[in-house]
Amino acid sequence: MPELAGVEHEFHEIGGLRMHVAVAGSADAEPLVLLHGWPQHWYAWRRLIRPLSEHYRVICPDLRGFGWTAAPGGSYLKAELAADVLALMDVLGLERVRLAGHDWGGFTGFLLCLDAPERFSHFAAAGIGHPWVQREPGVAAALKLARRLAYMVLIASPLLGRQVVQRVPAFTRTVFRASSVDPDRTWSEAELGAFVSQWAEPDRARACVSLYRSFLTRELREIASGSFSDRILRQPCVQFVGVADPVIRPDQQGGAEANAPLMRMEVVPDAGHWLPEEAPEFLAERMIALFAEPAAGSGEHA
Repeated sequence: MPELAGVEHEFHEIGGLRMHVAVAGSADAEPLVLLHGWPQHWYAWRRLIRPLSEHYRVICPDLRGFGWTAAPGGSYLKAELAADVLALMDVLGLERVRLAGHDWGGFTGFLLCLDAPERFSHFAAAGIGHPWVQREPGVAAALKLARRLAYMVLIASPLLGRQVVQRVPAFTRTVFRASSVDPDRTWSEAELGAFVSQWAEPDRARACVSLYRSFLTRELREIASGSFSDRILRQPCVQFVGVADPVIRPDQQGGAEANAPLMRMEVVPDAGHWLPEEAPEFLAERMIALFAEPAAGSGEHA
């Protein structure tokens, strides 16, 4: 496991799931939960943990199937990941927290804020589209979308996906490098290895396939069909989108104004998809400012 100054590691039993959590900051500080995405784990937040832990008790769980949390069988629907986070909060005695998520951690974060709004005061979403993105009409737009999601289709393939994820680490490294502005500046080989090596474990490779298959076969269809159209995000929220993100495009993130009245988008310059690592100073400054805003309906700081 990677080491980081000031970080302690805990393991908790969450409804039969053994979950790893990295924590930093004063135990008396207000809690902030950070949720990583694929193909990473808690270490994705390493450049933000120190500045954020100066203000908050930072709690970075490894999601189901990732890092040092168990990888049982299951659908890996993001609602399942969200339920794990709520169960962890219950075990830790956390009634209400500030929340941030990147990639699938961001998607999970949207679900958490919508389904359990009383548990989350503020939300920062990075490198993920919101649930009200409107599909562009036309064949050309559909083809562009298919090209952007091609890596997901490969991962979700019943036989090939698991073999590629488990046995071809160059594939995962290529995903990292292709969706960042300057990969040599963003990661050392050791840092990339800390993320890529986990997928050699058969259970984690299987979990990875399920994670993407559940999105392509169920969750993407729900978003496209407007199943979130009557859901309202009440929390103050910033959606961070990298100007060079090849999948989450800034110009395609409209459509949330009625459903997320307190959400604003910030385009991160000189960054692709991996915002906590490509632009940590940018995110830290703006996340701290967001988390200091009054919580929805409270008139006070959370």
